[in-house]
Amino acid sequence: MLAAFATLLIFQCLGEGISHALALPVPGPVIGMLLLFIALLASPALMERMEATGNALLSHLSLLFVPAGVGIVAAASSVQGHWLAVLASLILGTTLTLTVTALVLRLLWRDTPTEGAVGDAQSSAGFSSTASSGEAPSASARPTVTKAVGNAVTPTQAP
Repeated sequence: MLAAFATLLIFQCLGEGISHALALPVPGPVIGMLLLFIALLASPALMERMEATGNALLSHLSLLFVPAGVGIVAAASSVQGHWLAVLASLILGTTLTLTVTALVLRLLWRDTPTEGAVGDAQSSAGFSSTASSGEAPSASARPTVTKAVGNAVTPTQAP
């Protein structure tokens, strides 16, 4: 786990160095995160080594928001006359983020095959679409239940 934390710090420092050397307007940790993402895609072994550390950090994610909250409280006096702009940007940013996320998920789900989905699993388990319309399934459409008698297993119809 210590090696994974060192890897995270190395990529952050690389990002800071690139941002500083090239005078980029992008923060160094963002560049470091992109470099880490590329390295994780290129090396599955690195991904396996980083996974446990990532899960440990995610389990304590709420603690990582404390410094940001303290920073907001400390900077509240400098934003005093701009509350409307801050509130509007928060609402607009949240709405935009949710909309883009929903559109991306819709695009991703549209490309996934639906064969073998829940509806197919229900029909293969013996349930028919008439059961959802209020009619009882026929005796042959009921799922079979296996009953063990001694060493033999015999299928029987469900009641």
